[in-house]
Amino acid sequence: MPKPKIFLTRELLPECLKYLEENSDLEYNQEDRSLSENEIIAGVQGKDGLLAMAADPIGAAIVDANPNLKVIANFGVGYDKIDVAAATKRGIPIANTPDVVTEATADMAWALLMAAGRRVAEGDRFVRARRWVTNSPRLLLGLDVAGATLGLLGLGRIGKAMIPRAKGFGMEVLYWNRTRLTESEEARLGIRYVEKEALFSEADFISVHVALNAETVHLVGEAELALMKSTAYLINTTRGPVVDEKALVAALQNERIAGAGLDVFENEPELEPELYELENAVVVPHIGSATTGTRTKIGMLAIKNCLAGCRGERPPNVVNPEVYG
Repeated sequence: MPKPKIFLTRELLPECLKYLEENSDLEYNQEDRSLSENEIIAGVQGKDGLLAMAADPIGAAIVDANPNLKVIANFGVGYDKIDVAAATKRGIPIANTPDVVTEATADMAWALLMAAGRRVAEGDRFVRARRWVTNSPRLLLGLDVAGATLGLLGLGRIGKAMIPRAKGFGMEVLYWNRTRLTESEEARLGIRYVEKEALFSEADFISVHVALNAETVHLVGEAELALMKSTAYLINTTRGPVVDEKALVAALQNERIAGAGLDVFENEPELEPELYELENAVVVPHIGSATTGTRTKIGMLAIKNCLAGCRGERPPNVVNPEVYG
């Protein structure tokens, strides 16, 4: 049988790329940049499968560009950039890569929590600017992490992965989730359910772990930030639009909260201009899953999804199963 024809929007890690080249007729973007819509439209012509990055906007124009497209495989968990309705209407399955990012993303959330709470990035800049000339009891005071209270906004895979990390630091763990766990499960995990308002008012660190959808856009806004302690920190590793970035900037500027650790932003790769300058914000470029091992696993799972779709099989991680009736 001829190999399936696949268009890849960005070069993958070597192990993934080698496997894809061996098992498909591959065309891919060899430049270190995102492709425009017109470039992706040109790329999918005559292809069986599209393997796109999670940051690539895959709108109706791309979906409609090739009537014979069999699958859209997403390199990443979040597929909010894909026009799911348009693909479903065309009968095109969309597949993502859940599970494999859990531990790496929880590690990043924890790293941001530590970096923000203990002012690590700010301290690094302070030393490099040659400003460290003496030790002072008041120099770069942060918040104790050990024994603090962690609030989890959302309790999916990554939220749950934060629990043992927090327990290792002797933290009390509160959570709010759209669906509450059973009391026995809460007892097993050693966590306590509270309403959303209580979560924001009681926690020293709030880590955001809800999926992005119409109900969660700006779930964290001015009202929620106003409930937080002035000594508290907000950590976001899920999706940028979950947090109202303008409201967060105002809270940081006014020292309404102590700080924030952010891996995701509303309009990536652009940030609210003030975030570039605010000392009490730790900002990193959406690298929650950026370890060699994890990115290789993501790539291999995306490839598995793509090849299955190209063969007319149901991808292991299809997100619009209604295309199969």
